[in-house]
Amino acid sequence: MPEPLTIVARIEAKPDQIDLVKSELEKLLEPTLTEPGCLQYDMHQDNDNPAVFLYFENWESRELWQAHMNNAPLKAYMEATRDAVAHFTLNEMTRIG
Repeated sequence: MPEPLTIVARIEAKPDQIDLVKSELEKLLEPTLTEPGCLQYDMHQDNDNPAVFLYFENWESRELWQAHMNNAPLKAYMEATRDAVAHFTLNEMTRIG
């Protein structure tokens, strides 16, 4: 059985694009939660810096997460926010305790 995968993604919107990025990120919530292998998909916004968003995700396997990364809603998000994101980091993680 594949090992579960945790994803931590940090998205920082450009200061004048916060509302756009937030709106586009929110569009990902409902469809992603129904995808095969999605165990958890939580979106957070920083209390002190509203330009910073964090996703905490758990997937049954890396393969199922990769399928998510190639789906239509995520491609639409990438296109809509192409010039609106200042910084993006993504960590693939394995739970150790």
